[in-house]
Amino acid sequence: MSLQNIRVVLVNTSHPGNIGGAARAMKNMGLSRLVLVDPVEFPSSEAVARASGATDILDAVRVVGTLEEALVGCSVVLGTSARDRRIPWPLLDPRESGATCIRQAEQGSEVALVFGREYAGLTNEELQRCHFHVHIPSDPQFSSLNLAAAVQVLAYEVRMAWLAAHGQPSKQEKLETTSLLNAQPVTADELEHYYGHLEQTLIDIGFLDPAKPRHLMPRLRRLYGRSAISKLEMNILRGILTETQKAVRGEPHKRRQD
Repeated sequence: MSLQNIRVVLVNTSHPGNIGGAARAMKNMGLSRLVLVDPVEFPSSEAVARASGATDILDAVRVVGTLEEALVGCSVVLGTSARDRRIPWPLLDPRESGATCIRQAEQGSEVALVFGREYAGLTNEELQRCHFHVHIPSDPQFSSLNLAAAVQVLAYEVRMAWLAAHGQPSKQEKLETTSLLNAQPVTADELEHYYGHLEQTLIDIGFLDPAKPRHLMPRLRRLYGRSAISKLEMNILRGILTETQKAVRGEPHKRRQD
């Protein structure tokens, strides 16, 4: 529930598409409360299009006339700033800002992440209403971020901090679409069919002389016996053998594409 204590505030946004992009970024990371301060254009079909399914956030948007109204009830306010200011102020990077948001929200505080205008950011007066300033350390040679992109960066850090606070993993192992096959071990009869297929293929390519087999197949059985072969892996091995036999017979066969 701590994420519900965090609101994103966009001040005087001039492009409605950025509002939709910000809504999408928020929903990706589990944030849902969006407040617009004196937007140039809203509601807007462009905002809906850019939201790409996050229309529930747009439907619940609160539109106010001033930053003061947007911050009512907030105990902690973080304002994004791309420029150096003459007045020293507590400065956080995005990672620190995410941790601060979650720490305060977990204590029941209302937290606001404030983003300024596309062309000029937040004014000095608006920044002075914030408890912390947040600077995204982008490349100085090309430092200007799109508004929705800036929301995405900070929302991501909030998400990472929330996952850490709740002991949830921040990464998942990649699962193949055939994960069930990959997890199931091959059966003894399937393995026997494979050995028969392997032996015939080795004969077909001239690697195994059936008149003088020596100990090739027992050695290969021991080799495969040391591996915990899954059904998916067995399908791959059988496929290789099948295509090898086709190639030996001069039949059309699959060729791996780079």
